[in-house]
Amino acid sequence: MKIGIDLRCLEEEKISGVGEYALEIVRNILEADTENQYIIFSNSYKQKSQNFNFLKRYPRAQLKRFRYPNKVLNLLLWYFGWPKLDRLVGGADIFFAPNINFLSVGRICKLVTTFHDLSFERFPEFFSLKTRLWHYFFVNPRRIAKKANRIIAVSRSTRNDLKELYKTKSEAISIIHHGISENYTVISRNNPKLLDVQKKYSLPYKFILYLGNIEPRKNIQSIIEAYKKVRREHPDLEKHKLVLAGNISPLCYNIVEKEKENIIAAGYVDQEDKPFIYNLASLFVYLSLFEGFGLPVLEAMACGTPAITSNNSSIPEVAGNAAILVDPSRPQEISEAIYSVLSGDKLYNEMRKRGIRQAKKFSWPKCAEETSGIFRKIIRS
Repeated sequence: MKIGIDLRCLEEEKISGVGEYALEIVRNILEADTENQYIIFSNSYKQKSQNFNFLKRYPRAQLKRFRYPNKVLNLLLWYFGWPKLDRLVGGADIFFAPNINFLSVGRICKLVTTFHDLSFERFPEFFSLKTRLWHYFFVNPRRIAKKANRIIAVSRSTRNDLKELYKTKSEAISIIHHGISENYTVISRNNPKLLDVQKKYSLPYKFILYLGNIEPRKNIQSIIEAYKKVRREHPDLEKHKLVLAGNISPLCYNIVEKEKENIIAAGYVDQEDKPFIYNLASLFVYLSLFEGFGLPVLEAMACGTPAITSNNSSIPEVAGNAAILVDPSRPQEISEAIYSVLSGDKLYNEMRKRGIRQAKKFSWPKCAEETSGIFRKIIRS
C-alpha cells in the first residue's frame, strides 16, 4: 500500500502545535510500520526548514519536496482543483492530511484528514480578516470534510463540532487523541540544562507559566488579571512572577506590551527546551476559551507541574481530574485556584501525582497505531 502524507506544515522553521502533531504522528507511524510505502509531500520555494531530516532514518519513506511558489500552487488547488497531490507524488492509495490546507486528490485515492478544532467557526471574532478569508473562502474546511473518506477528530469535542456545524455523519469520524512525547517528564534538579534554559529565556526563580501562542482565543487578559489579583491579595506569593511564553499575535501586542511589571514575555520556546521550562515552573495556567485538544496541559502535567485550566470544550476530556478546572472568564475564580495550589504542599503534591498519572494515558505510538488502523480499514473496504 502506498500512502501519501502532506507535511507542508513542517516547512515553517518554528512549528506550531499542529506541526508538532504532524511530526510525531508521522515519526511514530514510520517507526512501527514495516510493510507500507510512504511518500511525503511538501512544497516551499525557499526550503529553509530542517524539520524533514528525521525521514532519512526510514527507508520506506520517500520525500517529494517541491519548490513551487506557494501562492501559485494554492491558487491552482483552490480554483482548478489541480494538481492532484496524490498524482504529483507519483501515485498513492491513500492521502493523509494531518491538518486542513489547500488540497485536491484524484477520485481513486482515498482522503484521510485530521481536524484539530473548529475555533474559527465558534469564535470568528478572535481571528484577523485575512485568517477568516483563508478559512471560509479559500481553504474551505467544510468542503474538505465532505470530500474526506475518513476524518480524524482529536477529541470528542471536535467530533461534536463537526457533527453540529458541518453535519458530518458520526460513522465518517474517528476520535484519536494526541499523544505526548517521552521527553516530557520530571527532570532531576541536578540536571545542568535546567540552569542553561533558565538563563536562555531570562526566567525568574519562581514563576507561574503560560506556554502557547499568545492570541485572543488563549484568554491572556484573564490570566494577567488573575495574577495581579493574587499578588494584591496574597503578598506571600509576590515572589512568583508570571511568564508568558510563545509567539505573540499582532492582536495581542498591546496586552503584553503594557504589562511589564512582574510579567515576562519569554518569546518562542524551542521544542527541546519545553520540558525544562515546564519543570522550572511552579504552576501552569492555560485558560483558553476554546480548544480542540489542549496538549500543553498534558505536557505540563507529565513534567510534574500542577495545572489550572478551563472547564470548556475538549480540556476536561484531556485533563480529567488531574487539573483544577475553572471558568476562564472569571479572574476571581482563577486567582483563588492559583492561591489554593501555591499556598499548600498537600494539594500541590497531590496534583503532581495525578497529573503524571493522567499524562501516561496518552502516547504517540498509540495515536500512530490507531491512525494506521484507519488506513488498513479503508484499504480492506
